Amino acid sequence: MEKVFWRAKLREGMKEEYIRRHNEIWPEMVQALKEAGICNYSIWMDGDELFGVYECEKGAAYALRFQAENEVVCRWEKSMEPVTVKSASKPVKVFDLK
Repeated sequence: MEKVFWRAKLREGMKEEYIRRHNEIWPEMVQALKEAGICNYSIWMDGDELFGVYECEKGAAYALRFQAENEVVCRWEKSMEPVTVKSASKPVKVFDLK
């Protein structure tokens, strides 16, 4: 199963707000992620750095396209702009233990 990994940075003073928003994630956002074939989604925080990884049951290309075109996901992303700054760089996998 393909995985997608992303990185972002918290804006100053937004740690608690970021956690609160994910503790209260919109049910329609969860539904949209599931419709995109996303599962086993984890987000990790290290100081002000965020790292997310999820598996794609329908393939990474499908999951990414679905999210880019989905109104709920786009609204969620827009609502998170005051809280986070997404990294433009794409991590490269160098090791995978199976």
